[in-house]
Amino acid sequence: MRGINNEELVKRIARLAKQNQELEDQIKKLEKQNDKLTRDYEKVKALYEKVSPDGLKDAEGVKKESSLKFNMATVLFADIHGFSKLVEGMDSSAVMDELDEILYEFDAIVTRFKIEKIKTIGDTYMCAGGIPVKNITNPVDVVMAAMEMKIFLSKYETEKRGAGNRIWDLKTGIHTGPVTATISGKKKVNYDIKGDTVNTASRIEAVSEQGSILISVMTYELVKEFFDCEYFGKLPVKYKGDLQMYRVKGLKPEFSVNGEGVLPNEAFRINFGLIQFTDIQEIILDKLEKELPDYLHYHNVKHTVDIVTEVELIGWGEGCTDEEILLLKTAGLFHDAGHTVAYDNHEYHGTVLAREMLPKYNYSPEQIEKICSIIMATKLPPKPTTLLESIICDSDLDYLGRSDFVPVSNTLYEELKAQNKIGSLNDWNKLQVKFISGHQYFTQTARSLREVNKQQQIERIQSLITD
Repeated sequence: MRGINNEELVKRIARLAKQNQELEDQIKKLEKQNDKLTRDYEKVKALYEKVSPDGLKDAEGVKKESSLKFNMATVLFADIHGFSKLVEGMDSSAVMDELDEILYEFDAIVTRFKIEKIKTIGDTYMCAGGIPVKNITNPVDVVMAAMEMKIFLSKYETEKRGAGNRIWDLKTGIHTGPVTATISGKKKVNYDIKGDTVNTASRIEAVSEQGSILISVMTYELVKEFFDCEYFGKLPVKYKGDLQMYRVKGLKPEFSVNGEGVLPNEAFRINFGLIQFTDIQEIILDKLEKELPDYLHYHNVKHTVDIVTEVELIGWGEGCTDEEILLLKTAGLFHDAGHTVAYDNHEYHGTVLAREMLPKYNYSPEQIEKICSIIMATKLPPKPTTLLESIICDSDLDYLGRSDFVPVSNTLYEELKAQNKIGSLNDWNKLQVKFISGHQYFTQTARSLREVNKQQQIERIQSLITD
């Protein structure tokens, strides 16, 4: 997938510029809301104290409940049909044992996908993605879990009774939307959810057919990139008109092993990772916003956003694969996160944070090693040995060839000055001329975009030097 035509590159640059502007606006908004964020943090902290094993009691020691609102959760109802098909004389205790085995495996499946089990109501299983930890991937997670439930039950029946002879079947309804979660429990925190989203998911399950995974149009719009779906029909919803529904047939061939639509392949994992990156980015940017020292006028949140955007831009220009883009963006996100620990050797501290966090998001050990190598390549003076290392080095010093070089350079001077790492502004300008004169961009894309302007910056700074 090396190489990209100019028209496509222009379109992607325009989209990245728009995304960058939106992120900058978001940063400004976050800065203005800093006091509010602090208050919200204290509220959340207090809530978690309430749901700790010693919490959930009022002043008189009486058990009480708390609730949270989640703007995007995906609710699944799975009805395990079987009792109506039981053959005469079948032992009832054996039937219940089988149901327990099935439910036990369903618990394991939802745990693997980081989905919260809500409860079982007879032979109906209820769970929800996106709670208690909010994430953008929960619609995909829940549909994948539903597929695994269906596959497991089919395999279970075959092993128990042979092909074509079964007593258990499954029909599933899924819907995405806001929910209110009520928190209770002493030793173990439990969640119960309410709202129109829950009611709609239950109604979708009720009209679903045996062996089918039925999803609402809301869920469909969020998962259609990965799954092969067919239109099923409409569900009348009181006061809201008709709700369109779709049947999930399986994964799209390009995202499944051997194109069979069952097991996810590497292409699925990479594209899922690109979506999941949004969750990781939100966590890291929030960490930087709260923990970066005030004197970091240059290595701030905006700089990290710029690098994440720039590595993607140059990566496309250099013909990188989707996986390489994911590695680049992740490295760009973590490359200065070590500043929350120490200014010097911050690159290393960034790799420590990456090694701690990324396994939780299913990055492979090989991917994490590559990401850490990319991060360490930003240590000055840059000496990249691979294309991806060259891309992040060019992105990290992209400002050298931008029209806003002087004001950006001044923020770096203020940062160094605050730490007594540099003398006068005149000394700084001399150092800048020397550094830029000896600097070179490593990729063809960066040279095409920035090299001409970089030469102009040298002349501008030279004119500011007084002796």
